[in-house]
Amino acid sequence: MGLHYTHLTLEDRCEMARLRTAGYSIRQIAASLDRAPSSLARELKRNAARTAPGYQPRYADQQARARRWTGSKLNRDPTLRATVLARLQQGWSPQQVAGRLAVEQPRPSISHETIYRFIYAQMARKKAYAWRHYLPQAKAKRGRRRRKRSSPALCIAQRRPLAERPPEAAARQTPGHWEADLMLFRTYGQAILTLQERHSRLLLAARPPGKAAAPIAHAIATLLAPLPPTWRQTVTFDNGTEFARHYDLHALGLETFFCETYSPWQKGGVENAIGRLRRTLPRKTDLAALSDEHFTHLVQAYNNTPRKCLGYQTPAEVFRNHLLHFKCESTGAPPSEPPVRIPPSSQLMMKHRLHSASSCFLHYGGEGGIRTHGPLPVNGFRDRPIRPLSHLSAHSDSSVKPSGQASIARYRKSSRFAEAEVALAYLP
Repeated sequence: MGLHYTHLTLEDRCEMARLRTAGYSIRQIAASLDRAPSSLARELKRNAARTAPGYQPRYADQQARARRWTGSKLNRDPTLRATVLARLQQGWSPQQVAGRLAVEQPRPSISHETIYRFIYAQMARKKAYAWRHYLPQAKAKRGRRRRKRSSPALCIAQRRPLAERPPEAAARQTPGHWEADLMLFRTYGQAILTLQERHSRLLLAARPPGKAAAPIAHAIATLLAPLPPTWRQTVTFDNGTEFARHYDLHALGLETFFCETYSPWQKGGVENAIGRLRRTLPRKTDLAALSDEHFTHLVQAYNNTPRKCLGYQTPAEVFRNHLLHFKCESTGAPPSEPPVRIPPSSQLMMKHRLHSASSCFLHYGGEGGIRTHGPLPVNGFRDRPIRPLSHLSAHSDSSVKPSGQASIARYRKSSRFAEAEVALAYLP
């Protein structure tokens, strides 16, 4: 038997039937046809006639041809094809589609490789390259393209390498460890700041006025200050100069770390998130024409897409399940830790569009700055002053004495502790 395998032909089957009738053994027939004895044994078992006696070569050839591959499973099942293509149009990857179908159905109905082969087969056979837009990166050919970029790591003051980051951050078992990166666009000055939580894969995003270090640090502080202390422990950056003011975040109790040079894969979570956002926000996008509602919708779609690493739960589900177990302290009780102080210049105006994942409550502490003991409501403010919401005071605890402060929260009237009523801007 040669190295090149071929199927049995009709002539081979006729010769096998003749030798079988003559009384030859399977091994003798296999030696005559230069085939493996196991191949002929399977042929006799699978394609032998059920009614006529003996081995019928023509019937066996028809049976073998009927079993051969007749097209992709997506070609044979229109309902399955419509379901898969509909989810691909929503921005899901083939692996997410296959994994979610396995969760929703008793057993897996399709694999991600089948979906990839179906898409690329349409382009190869019909030259219909528009099919590539069903894929996450819209590539007409499979493969990777790599390139290296320079790193200004020596210009960043108080830089700490990733090797000093706590081990629990790498394990992804506890919340509060974030990765940050800047998503740039073709128009100069346009960028999106992205923050991804390593445990839940929740994505927060903001549109700063540029990539200068000070506004970027302020935007990160405004996004993370609202969260409970256990949800803001570390942040990992690359070596871009836009993160040179990382030490401003130390006032929030955040530890900051930087990847090694030429190693953005060390914060692969946020890199993957940016790659997914690029499907709907390519580099040529003009952010000036992108409305707040559309931008929020895109981040909502990301946070409500099932992930394989989360057991095909969504980041929104994981984040909500963890956050709703936190309890916020009543305004009548003193805080257990010094309140976070936001500079007075930040109280009056939000100079860029911010999008937060949750809101809890805040105090307006007069001239000393805004004192926050929970998530700061910064959902979509743009050039608008933050005003005390005194009309919400009816919802606060009746035991709290008026002190010129406004509280954004609802409390149980008979308890000094109440679970925050979480309003998730990026969650349904």
